[in-house]
Amino acid sequence: MNDPRKLFVDERLTGSCVYCGVEPSTRDHCPSKVLLDEPFPSNLPVVLACAECNQSFALDEQYVACFIECVICGTADPSGVKRANVSRILRAVPQLASRILAAMSLSEDGQKTWQPDMDRVRNVVAKLGHGHLDYELSIQERGDPDEVEAMPLALMSQKSREFFECPEPGPMTVWPELGSRAFMRALPSGELIADGWIDVQKGRYRYLVGQSSGNFVHIVLSEYLACRIVWS
Repeated sequence: MNDPRKLFVDERLTGSCVYCGVEPSTRDHCPSKVLLDEPFPSNLPVVLACAECNQSFALDEQYVACFIECVICGTADPSGVKRANVSRILRAVPQLASRILAAMSLSEDGQKTWQPDMDRVRNVVAKLGHGHLDYELSIQERGDPDEVEAMPLALMSQKSREFFECPEPGPMTVWPELGSRAFMRALPSGELIADGWIDVQKGRYRYLVGQSSGNFVHIVLSEYLACRIVWS
């Protein structure tokens, strides 16, 4: 079946790299496969990108995927993590495992805390926000987001968690562009799941895209890290 977006979306809003706006030469998975487990879901979201942008995020995405898994499992030892692809990366790139281990601190009572490189985390999160916004709403934000936040779900207050999970309760407050994926999902036969979240891979990656006073994207990685990207 043809993609319905091709029938309706303004072609002036397409045909450029979603990250920098130049002529695209590649297609980029959003989310990157390093953030998912094999077997990968069919029909992963894909956006247009230039080769430079496509390649520039790879190491940071690898770092974020590995860091989250190491924190969840409490170790940077490749044999101690559960995700097979992360174990392979840590074995192949021992310097990365050492860098993540160096970010771990042990308190007197034996509790582990981890200090991520937040510049790398925000770079990946902002990239994902750009991609999801384009894929779902056919909107390309050229500037940097006004807000990029990332924190463990478990550290959120109840009020913050409720807002994060359902930022626009009730009927849809903004009507998406005719022909966009968000528009098609809103139809009775669409793929929209509870509260507007798109479940790319259960327990591994989900996201929500919307508009209120601006464009926003919420993402959850491994049901551990909550991310919020906002363009006011």
